[in-house]
Amino acid sequence: MSAPHVISASPQFVDWLFLDLNSYFASVEQQLRPELRGKPIAVVPVDTDATCAIAASQEAKKFGIKTGTNIGEARRRCPELITVMAGHDVYVEFHHKIIEEVERHFPVHVICSIDEMACKLDAPRRRLDMAKDLAKRIKQGLRERVGECITCSIGLAPNRFLAKVASDMQKPDGLVALLPEELPGRLLELELSDLCGIGRRMEPRLHACGIRTMADLWAAEREILHRAWGGVGGDRFWHGLHGGATEDDVPPAHRTIGHSHVLAPEQRPPPAAGIVARRLMLKAASRLRRMKYRARQMHLSVRLEDGPRCEAQAKFEEGSDSIVLARVLAELWQKVMQQARWQRVKKVSVTLFGLVAEALPQQLELFAPAGSSVPKEQRENLSRVLDEINQKFGRDSVVIGFTPDTVRTFSGTKIAFTRIPDREEFKE
Repeated sequence: MSAPHVISASPQFVDWLFLDLNSYFASVEQQLRPELRGKPIAVVPVDTDATCAIAASQEAKKFGIKTGTNIGEARRRCPELITVMAGHDVYVEFHHKIIEEVERHFPVHVICSIDEMACKLDAPRRRLDMAKDLAKRIKQGLRERVGECITCSIGLAPNRFLAKVASDMQKPDGLVALLPEELPGRLLELELSDLCGIGRRMEPRLHACGIRTMADLWAAEREILHRAWGGVGGDRFWHGLHGGATEDDVPPAHRTIGHSHVLAPEQRPPPAAGIVARRLMLKAASRLRRMKYRARQMHLSVRLEDGPRCEAQAKFEEGSDSIVLARVLAELWQKVMQQARWQRVKKVSVTLFGLVAEALPQQLELFAPAGSSVPKEQRENLSRVLDEINQKFGRDSVVIGFTPDTVRTFSGTKIAFTRIPDREEFKE
């Protein structure tokens, strides 16, 4: 008698792999310093209990300590907490090592942040079993070639939005797949605030539309989410939630280049704050040249200790040389300080915009800028030479308008949520 015919299950497919590094900054510190492994640590921007954690280790998270937790409160929750000063340049170096390791296995399609990246899977790896095998190989590669403390949670799903959701569902070191045919499935276990795009402001708007649970959100018509979001953002969210194809991320053209800094108490008197403003401008100008842009406008903003913000902006002939940009900043600083009545400054922001690619034809100078008899090309070449010196010998080896000693306490480049610094920025 012949054996019964067994019908094999149809293969299951996913389109995206989303990788989220676990407690990234803290994990890097534990990788570099074995004495920190297995201990609750918080990464901080300054050494004071008045600051907040910018990252917490898995051990610290068990006490409810996370990004944004006040360190004084964190110590009350966990008296054994160890605080570690952030090393942003090291985190960027590890970021590049991690990308290199992931790309040994499969190309990275989108770098979403310093600790998140996504891969759009090709035909052979769309099969769920192949996608899971790829995910396991990436995990193993990170442990073996980057560091045993560097772990990640990986989500697999039909689109990038759901793959990110899946990566958040099992931490640390998780691997979760959300399949189109199983939706809503495990999504119903989540809270609204667990989804990227639903924050403190959006959740009340959803409540106003009668949406209070994931089941409500799943059942809502697209038009309702359009109304809740106030536009096409709601339509995109609806399609993403239901497993539909979403637009692939394309790196946007740069529209602005700028830096901001919250000042230490000793930097808050206007003369010292002005030096920080100039330092921020020089850093932005160096980035401008490295990215091969020229700017046509500058915006300066300061926030005072007692709360109000004062700002000013100026237009100028397109350029990238630090000497002319420093003159523009000096004029803006006078205008802003007059608004502020020369009060103490808490935060400074300098932004260059109206960007033009260097490759585009530029308007020739009819007259040199006031106070300058040096042609633009020579000024820009001089600025590039200063950039090269600082890259070779260290940040602030050569500066314009102040001595390096006056910015010793200036903390330099930071990693923002929306932008990963290039390696070169730590020397600019």
